[in-house]
Amino acid sequence: MKGLWLLLVLVAAATAERVFTGDQVIRVNVQSEEQIQILQALETEEEWELDFWLHPVSTELPVDIRVPRSSLSAVKEYLHAHNTPFSVMINNLQDHLDEEKAEMEKNQIRERSTRSFNFGAYHRLETIYSWMDTLVAQYPKLVTKEEIGKSFENRPMYVLKFSTGGYKRPAIWIDTGIHSREWVSQATGVWTANKIATDYGTDASLTSLLNTMDIYMLILANPDGYAYTHTNDRMWRKTRSKNSGSVCRGVDPNRNWDAGFGGPGASRNPCSDSYHGPSAHSEIEVKNVVNLIRSHGNFKSFISVHAYSQLLMYPYGYSCNNVPHQPELDSVGRAAVQKLTSLYGTRYKVGSICKIIYQASGGSIDWSYNLGIKYSFAFELRDTGRYGFILPANQIIPTATETWLALKHIMEYVHDHPY
Repeated sequence: MKGLWLLLVLVAAATAERVFTGDQVIRVNVQSEEQIQILQALETEEEWELDFWLHPVSTELPVDIRVPRSSLSAVKEYLHAHNTPFSVMINNLQDHLDEEKAEMEKNQIRERSTRSFNFGAYHRLETIYSWMDTLVAQYPKLVTKEEIGKSFENRPMYVLKFSTGGYKRPAIWIDTGIHSREWVSQATGVWTANKIATDYGTDASLTSLLNTMDIYMLILANPDGYAYTHTNDRMWRKTRSKNSGSVCRGVDPNRNWDAGFGGPGASRNPCSDSYHGPSAHSEIEVKNVVNLIRSHGNFKSFISVHAYSQLLMYPYGYSCNNVPHQPELDSVGRAAVQKLTSLYGTRYKVGSICKIIYQASGGSIDWSYNLGIKYSFAFELRDTGRYGFILPANQIIPTATETWLALKHIMEYVHDHPY
């Protein structure tokens, strides 16, 4: 009997949802190289269990850290002792998560009673997958749902293909949600897919693009991680694969690509949020995309959508050297951001990953660029840290709408500049 109770306790612990009561997100506006080193030392303090939302890399960018309640006094003392001022961005993370969950539940009831889908709300994986079927049913001549493989936990990975015919036409790739906790990314993907379907035939430039090119959208690039953020840990970023010799699960899927794999900006520690994995393309979720892109062989643009920081970036991440097409990618990026800003005045920075944020190896757009897909870009959507990964749902549609203007500019440019 005692054994059974122990088993039940262990099962309950394994399935219980992680709570963040009293956890704070603090921000340091870095003033000097010395402060960067102080914060980098903090990153190595494993017993404090800090979660760096924005890492200490340059004096240009703030550093955001989720600090567990149990480590608050130690961390604050450390910063005071090292003359490093900070501010509290989020006072009690759990309050925001409770609010987010209550809003989702309310929306679910509303959607059930009205039999509709609210693009201004966050949804679980199953709801997004069933919405895909609805979209395909509404626009059967334009949209198909294709399974590109299974995830580690055996969930199907679906791409939505927007095509008006032809075989292996020049194509544009868009993925969202590679890091599972960046919910505004997946939500923007859903809104964007709907926008493409509804605007075809009425928007002249999109119609002309889809008459000669295809668009592929992978809305849940990390399905296991995404499901896990809804059931167990809202702050989960990685995949859910098992790491041999470690109790820590998962690999950072955006450090797992064969582009400078295992270099700076990726960790060899399986417990780290930026663990690169045992080898390039070890993650089935990454491999599925690699296989599709390679076998298709005619992708002209590869766009990956993340959050947060309000950046539009191009390669490289694994090296700070300019890519051969740097001037062109920079000017396309700047023009796209100008369109984005025109709607609500949201400010974005443009540049190579290495120069604008930090050196990070094994990233998807470096891999796609090295494969010969010239127009490779990564977005970091809203915001700049007020809410970070827990952007309120009322910002989904404004975020998606402004981002669409930038995406459309990039797609039109790709369409008009064949290579």
